[in-house]
Parts: sequence; structure tokens; C-alpha cells
Amino acid sequence: MRMEFSSSERGSLAHARIRGRMTASALMFVVACAAVAGAEYFLGSKSAQANGTYAADTGPDPRLVQPDKQIIPKVRIADAVGWTGEQQPTTVPGFAVNALAKDLDHPRWIYVLPNGDVLVAETNAPQGRNNRKGIKGWFMKQAMKKAGAGTPTAERITLLRDADGDGVAELRAPFIIGLKSPFGIALVGKDLYVANTDAIVKFAYQDNATAIVGQGEKVVDLPAGDINHHWTKNIIASPDGNYLYATVGSNSNVAEHGMEAEHHRAAILQVDLQSKTTKLFASGLRNPNGLAWHPASRELWVAVNERDEIGDNLVPDYITSVREGEFFGWPYSYYGAHVDERVEPQDPGLVSKAKRPDYAVGSHVAALGLAFYDGGSRANAAFPQRYRGGAFVGLHGSWNRAEFNGYRVAFIPFDANGKPAGAIEDFLTGFLDDDKAMGRPVGVAFDKTGALLVADDVGNRVWRVTSMGNR
Repeated sequence: MRMEFSSSERGSLAHARIRGRMTASALMFVVACAAVAGAEYFLGSKSAQANGTYAADTGPDPRLVQPDKQIIPKVRIADAVGWTGEQQPTTVPGFAVNALAKDLDHPRWIYVLPNGDVLVAETNAPQGRNNRKGIKGWFMKQAMKKAGAGTPTAERITLLRDADGDGVAELRAPFIIGLKSPFGIALVGKDLYVANTDAIVKFAYQDNATAIVGQGEKVVDLPAGDINHHWTKNIIASPDGNYLYATVGSNSNVAEHGMEAEHHRAAILQVDLQSKTTKLFASGLRNPNGLAWHPASRELWVAVNERDEIGDNLVPDYITSVREGEFFGWPYSYYGAHVDERVEPQDPGLVSKAKRPDYAVGSHVAALGLAFYDGGSRANAAFPQRYRGGAFVGLHGSWNRAEFNGYRVAFIPFDANGKPAGAIEDFLTGFLDDDKAMGRPVGVAFDKTGALLVADDVGNRVWRVTSMGNR
């Protein structure tokens, strides 16, 4: 197995230095603020309203405000409390929501098998990674724990089966165990591929199996290492089954560890399943996660988290179509040619080539899951026609913002040609109650009947949303 990269890519690996690093006095101020904030660990207004989506920083042409460099990062995260009793999120009129499964262990990603079984990656960050150092790092670790991201990883994929079709899984089984922070899943023929944080592995799959035994066969390595800042790795198969496309997030916010730590990161990689080789497919994508083929255009789309620490309303996260060879700016610029002056040295040649994303979904919303609705292939598809071909996006929720943003599943209508064609809409909300998070949506997928499934890693549930009468 080998990693291939071009001479131009090697040339772009020049060292990047970040200006304005925190002074010792600033770090001590962070500690003081943490002490004052007590168990809440935030800097920012307690009176901010939940679910604040601002039209100015969403859509195909978002308004980009001036950068507001934060020497001390603004941190505000909702307390991860989970759901109690019969609490559940709220969907739009004409739809119903129920729990396909409860009491899971940090469910992050969902994959639906051809027989209707649902695979859930119960996973968290790998133990021992060292992406947050020093006093600032300690502070940020406490904030992540507050958000529900501090629990040990379960290292497994669980199978859910709803054999009687009542919308609740009566069978739950550990499908694959002993993994390493697993995330993406893809079935190609009888080969089931799993993206661990450091490698893609392959398992032999049998129809209707409830467990796979064994370690699997490593296909290719994926960038990981001691830092492994963005640890989630997602995969999707090409329509012909010859390739996998793998997302790899950056190893930093804006290359503060140097570009040599970013090799094959902030990118989508193409994996040749025959030769077991990997090459760069698209780059400059700070933290890509959700991958989906649009049912009409057959284009590959991705959901991307942009950079932090330059303002509440900058930079918007986005979804975008992506083609081979495209560059989206990170770390040198954002939203095309908007230069990030924190990054030195700059690369004007790359900035001039930076593609502007297709659609902004809001600043710091943490866009993770992405699924297009195509009811034509589902037996009981009942979503209204207006949802056909549209995008559903899991917005995990902000941390680097005074007012909460995200913490919901959004819908973006598309036209018949596979292009966004309207304003972003709330579809599944109610994850926040003041400063408390009952849940946080991550992966989204459609089950065999056409219902929308949502992984909720704080609520430890998989939600199922159906049109009324199709539960």
C-alpha cells in the first residue's frame, strides 16, 4: 500500500506560521475566566437565544463580515444533559418523530444496508491523541467534555433491525467490535468497508448477518498520528464500486502546526480498491464530513466545517459539490479569495484557484451529516414532492460563538438539475433547552422505507422522522 501525491502537492507543503499566538498573560486570563465561569466553561453571553440561524450568513451568496480575531477564543457550549422520559425533538407540521433506538453509546454515524438493517458507529475521539496542548488545550478539553465529547470511545458498530416495521428496532447487536474510533461505513458488493481513524479496513459481509467476527483486512492507511485534530474519517463508494472517497479533516484550526502536519488532510482522498492506492481528490476543505451523491446530477457533495476564532458570524460552514482537482482555500483563504491573514507565508497562486462553495449553512453550526432525499427508490416514500432531491444536513452545534447556532437538522431545497434552490429551513429542532443540550444531531440517512434517520450523540439515540401515516 502506498500514498501517491504530485510534485505540485509536495510544493504546497511549505511550512505555514500563524501570527498572533497567545501570550502567557492571555493564557493566564483564559484560566481566570474558566475559574470565574465555574463548571460552565464558557466565555460569552448567557442570555443568547438558542437556534439562531442568521440569513445573512446562509445561502448561495452569504454576507461575509470583517474578521474579528480572537486572541482568547470565545467558548460557549450547551451542557450535554441528554433526554429524559418521553422528551424528543420537534419536527415540522405533517411529520412525526420517534426513537428507532435509545441508550446507545455516543452514536455518530449511520449506514443503511440493502436489507434495511441500520448500522450505527458508536464512537468517539481516539484515546491518547495530543491535539490540544498547554493551558489553552486544557481549557478546550474541559469545554469538549461539557459538550459530551469526553467519553471513551465504544470502538464498535452496532446493528439495529426493525423486522416488524413498527419504527422501533427490536434487535440490537454488536456488529463489529474492536475498531479504532470508527466512523464511515460503505458496502461494495459483499465487502463492507469501515473507516477507522487511521485506516480503512474491509470485512466480508453476508446478507442478514447480525455480527462480523475478525479484525478485517487493512486496505489503506489514513492520516492520523499523535495530534489527529479532526479524527473522524467518512467514506462513500463511487457508483461503479471501483473507488472509495474518504474525508480527512485538518490537523489544526489554520495550520498552526505547520503544513507538513497537514499532508493529505483538509481533503477528500480517492482510494483505488484494486491497487490499494490513495491520491488527493480535492483539497482546501478544513473539516469535510458528510458525503453524498446527488440523485439527479450524480455529483459528489460534501458538508464542511470551516475555521474558528475570527468572529461569531465568520466563517460560515457549508455544503458544496466537489470535483477532482478542486481547491477550496484552507488554510490560506475562505469562501474563495478571502485571505486569512493569520496564515504565513501565504500562497497567492493557490488562493487565486480557490473555489467558492455552493451553499453556506451558517457560521459555526458544525455541519456533519448530509443526505439527499430520493423517494423514488423507497417502498413507502411519503415525504412531499417539495423535498425530492433536497439536502438534509445534521448541524451538530456551535462552540466558538456567543449565541448558540446549529443543534438541529436543516433542509435545503434543490431544483431538478441538482442545484440549491431556496432558503435553508429548520426540519428537526428542540435539541436545546436554554443552555442545556438534550441532544446533538450528527449523521443523517434515509432508511429503506424513506424515513429520515438521525444519529444523536448526546441523546444517545437514533431518531426516525416520517410523514404522518408512514411511521
